[in-house]
Amino acid sequence: MTQVKNLHDRMIAALGVEDLSVPTACVKFYNQGDEIPAGVRDYEPQGLTLTSCQSTRQAGFGDSVLLTPKSIGCVAAAITFGLVDKNQDQPMGESLVYTDIMKAQAGNKDHFTPPTPKDFTDGTVYACTAAGRSDFALFGPDDTGRYDSPQTAQRAMADMVAIQPATTQAVFLYALDFDDEDVEPDVVVLSVRPVELTRIIQAYQFHTGKRVNASMGGLRVVNSDLIVRPYLTQEMNVSTYCLGARLIAAFEADRMGIGMPFSVFKEIVQGMEDSAGGFPFAAYPGAQSATAG
Repeated sequence: MTQVKNLHDRMIAALGVEDLSVPTACVKFYNQGDEIPAGVRDYEPQGLTLTSCQSTRQAGFGDSVLLTPKSIGCVAAAITFGLVDKNQDQPMGESLVYTDIMKAQAGNKDHFTPPTPKDFTDGTVYACTAAGRSDFALFGPDDTGRYDSPQTAQRAMADMVAIQPATTQAVFLYALDFDDEDVEPDVVVLSVRPVELTRIIQAYQFHTGKRVNASMGGLRVVNSDLIVRPYLTQEMNVSTYCLGARLIAAFEADRMGIGMPFSVFKEIVQGMEDSAGGFPFAAYPGAQSATAG
């Protein structure tokens, strides 16, 4: 059993609810020049792309995914992860999950040109209506865009943490049962209900006394808020799931995300065990209603 799987099992045991389901994804970054183990490369999708939120959800339920510039299905996530330069003025590919939605609603599909990373960075994609780019809409002629102007979009993106300049070769989002002790996660992402989040914060504070300051937005939640922000700041972050996570990855209505460095996950598990007598989680209203299976 890997260390992270052992820690997760200890956390569930300390919560005291049998078969409680807390989907958990592990994230490992490979920078340019790093050697990616063959056993990790085997998980790169062939002939299709996946968004970061799809990959995180899949990993939480047991299916690992290696995302590279060829297999990532969301330009925004590619920017956040540092897989592509944010100002690249050429499309990343003809068929990506996110931009295929745009193509499906475009009036002239045969002449649709996918947006470039630069189109995201300058706010054109997110403020498609105000920018006069209806071909970048997601929901047809009544789509307002995600922001009221490119300027508002740029203001929002300024607080979306990203690895730029781009220095990442690949991002491995893997399941707890991925059996390779040499692959240690940089970040751990848990999909929780508010009741589990309550107990996690209590466990974190038991030994540290530290408050958790959440930074969240309406877009790029999984890749920026839950993965890259904890990776760069080395602090946990909590956020609601965003548009893509809800509509593309189909995260459930009662779930939100919490991302943390692996070192913080260790602290939480220890705190969970040591404080079990002071926080009777099994008695919290609703605690018994999210068991696995």
